[in-house]
Amino acid sequence: MTRKPDPARDRPAEPAEAKPRSRLPGDPRPEAQIARMIRVDQAGEYGARRIYEGQLAVLGEGHPEAPAIRGMYEQELRHLETFDALLGERRVRPTALQPVWHLAGFALGAATAMMGARAAMACTVAIEEVIDEHYRKQAARLDDGEAALKETIETFRAEELEHRDLGLARGAEEAPGYEVLSAGIKAGSRLAIWLSERL
Repeated sequence: MTRKPDPARDRPAEPAEAKPRSRLPGDPRPEAQIARMIRVDQAGEYGARRIYEGQLAVLGEGHPEAPAIRGMYEQELRHLETFDALLGERRVRPTALQPVWHLAGFALGAATAMMGARAAMACTVAIEEVIDEHYRKQAARLDDGEAALKETIETFRAEELEHRDLGLARGAEEAPGYEVLSAGIKAGSRLAIWLSERL
């Protein structure tokens, strides 16, 4: 017997990433997950601010790349202000590691700038590729009840990708030891994300 088509039943399933992942045993409660997101995103934007401050301190405002770095820095400040406000609104404590990121972010920015402007751009590209992945996963976990936060994350993700593209256009891949430098920065960024979510 031939089955009659039923448009409601036979409709193709939506892609898995379009729906928030179901909660599994051992997962934090939804409010704890949101707190983790806001905590780690505020920490990340704080670290980005410090990286650009380190780069500008070494390269100086007169360097040809300074206006591009300054533009990215100002966007990161706006992102940081947004997450600072969300910490207060949602009563989320900042990461206990903020003093570490204060020093480590500046040191990373300064060290890559000392290696040259292309290494500074390579730093941006590596970090923004990790942040793209991080923000994409966060947005996929948010449902309609967190539409405003999801929109903020997606907007910031698009701006972080602009930073990545700017870094690539300005010779990031021509930095000495690009592959090793990029891999090291990505590994450090992923570790910072994991720690900042939890501590």
